[in-house]
Amino acid sequence: MRAKKPLTDRAIRALPAAEKGKRRLLWDALVPGLAVRVTDKGQCSFVLVTRYPGSRHPAPRAIGAVGAISLQDARTRAREWHKLISAGIDPAQAQADAAKDTLRAICKEYLMRDGAKLRTVEARRSALERLVYPVLGSRPIAAVRRSDIVRLLDKIEDEQGPVMAHHTLAVIRKIMNWHAARSDDFRSPIVRGMARDKGQARDRVLSDDELRAVWRADELAGPLVFRCYVRFLLLTACRRGEAAKMQWSEIANGDWTLPAVRNKTAQDLVRPLSGAAQAILAALPRRGVWVFTRSGTAGLGGFSLLKSDFDNACGVTGWTLHDLRRSARSLMEPGGRPKRPCRTLPWPC
Repeated sequence: MRAKKPLTDRAIRALPAAEKGKRRLLWDALVPGLAVRVTDKGQCSFVLVTRYPGSRHPAPRAIGAVGAISLQDARTRAREWHKLISAGIDPAQAQADAAKDTLRAICKEYLMRDGAKLRTVEARRSALERLVYPVLGSRPIAAVRRSDIVRLLDKIEDEQGPVMAHHTLAVIRKIMNWHAARSDDFRSPIVRGMARDKGQARDRVLSDDELRAVWRADELAGPLVFRCYVRFLLLTACRRGEAAKMQWSEIANGDWTLPAVRNKTAQDLVRPLSGAAQAILAALPRRGVWVFTRSGTAGLGGFSLLKSDFDNACGVTGWTLHDLRRSARSLMEPGGRPKRPCRTLPWPC
């Protein structure tokens, strides 16, 4: 039946349920074939009734549920479908093809193929799921403009700071460059100058007095496991994540074997442990497989809170756990601080 007047939101809201076991169509006068289909339970959806490529008779296809899509958007989508059908393209196939090229789909393919090799794959996946997908995930990657990325970074910077915005940009840039190398037509919209945090190489090295204060921090500085952890970092100059995830099975005959899966160089690394380092490990209670642990079920974490209490107790501020590695190495390297007798070091030899 030909529609006599255009659909309105008010008319759609006033639609009664169809008779039991039946469906009813309310046609739109502006877009041929567009209608609202109402079921016997009162559920309404926009449909386009027309002859689709490969079919011999007109048939209805759902465009979207009323409420999930507006009347105006339904008309726009119906007109787009008519153009595709006129060109001999099935709208369902066009949608499936478009879904393969969304930013979300490209990101997932990257994480599956190349990203899976990275140690930071989980951090990248988390940033994409929390910050990128909700805003740009459903867009075709070719339709993501530079201004879209700038607005996204503005939002992240305002809510979570410039460092997080900078890291997110780095993830997006990597994925877009990866996709550009695999595509004939795509060109990344990211250019120089979009970074939010230029990043500065840290050169903080704790002084001897600061190192002594850190080393001698007593029980007021927090849990025993964290105090032992800090001392172990100073004695071994290892990275904080390497020690935090250390397991008892990695220690044998006075050596610590860091497995390749947790080593930045992707190779097994054997570190001979000094007597002082072994004494620290011997003072720790054994709770599960982890060396430094509070729960017994996972490696040490929650560094921000632990270190805040530690700083207040030892009186040293403005340093990071990674600064301990730099400070220890400065004492070990000939080009660092002047050589001095072992007894002057802030920790025992």
